[in-house]
Amino acid sequence: MLERLHMRSFSNTPMASEADPPGSGARFPPALAASLRLAALCLALAAARPLLAAPPTPRAEPDHAPAAAAHAEKHGLPPGAVEIARPFGLPVTNSMVVSWAVALGLIVFAQFATRDMKQVPSGAQNFLEWLVAALYGLLEGILGPHLVKRTFWFFATIFLFILAANWMGLLPGVGTIGWGRRGAHGFKVEEPLLRGANADLNLTLAMAIVFFACWIVWALQEVGLRGMLHELFGAKGETAGLMKLLMVVVFFAAGCLEIISILFRPVSLSFRLYGNVFAGENMLETMATMVPRLGWLLPIPFYFLELAVGLVQALVFTLLTAVFTLLICQHEEEAPVPAHVY
Repeated sequence: MLERLHMRSFSNTPMASEADPPGSGARFPPALAASLRLAALCLALAAARPLLAAPPTPRAEPDHAPAAAAHAEKHGLPPGAVEIARPFGLPVTNSMVVSWAVALGLIVFAQFATRDMKQVPSGAQNFLEWLVAALYGLLEGILGPHLVKRTFWFFATIFLFILAANWMGLLPGVGTIGWGRRGAHGFKVEEPLLRGANADLNLTLAMAIVFFACWIVWALQEVGLRGMLHELFGAKGETAGLMKLLMVVVFFAAGCLEIISILFRPVSLSFRLYGNVFAGENMLETMATMVPRLGWLLPIPFYFLELAVGLVQALVFTLLTAVFTLLICQHEEEAPVPAHVY
């Protein structure tokens, strides 16, 4: 879908190519293809099994000790997602509900913007084409014209999903409505009904693992297994004799360290996104409860800060994964043949 929209935004010709077989658009509409691709990735990420979900805790009971209530007030949001339902034996957490809502919202918007494609776009179609074209140009400058055609669908979808999830987590009611107990400073929500999608380590880790799988597939398609091994362990540069043997040992050791770094990339990607979003939500809650009578005013400047952080974190995740892909998929250019001087 994203590739089709990019081609449409830079072309003055109709979307369908003259070489397409007659009736092909009727069998597989572009809007349907857009929705299926977006839904397949977003819902697969959002439906990750809640490995780190916090176990359900009993609701407030009258026999709880006051010390336990005071201890609970000192803490912000729970570090793990809270299980709120278990239909057919499948656990559903509060962060999964938000991630499903984000995915559904993106699908509905894509359907709405592409339901009636026009040569001169306007409204939602104009905005979507501008967004896709801007992302395509950004990624093309990093990956190059060849690799971006293969990987654009993933990076653009990840960017839009993370950005929408980050900003949806700032809506009133997310993290502030749920079950809890009344303390000295008012009602304290301990099990929120909704939780920011990226404030759950399960989702960020799922996205990182999906990228890691795509990274392996793209590398094998571009350079093959031999090219990957050469990129990791092969000696670079022109050396001879004993120095060449030394370089082989050095680059093999560097390749082993690179393997360890590659294995830790999903961990670093997931914890970076989760940590920033989770810290932002706790900061907003702290500002809202620091001065009870000013709880409506103090968080306002930090809301604007979190809007910027949400955009930056979506860009960081997308650009880092794009650079990792470029490093393993780039083809080694052949050295120019020196001219003979007679």
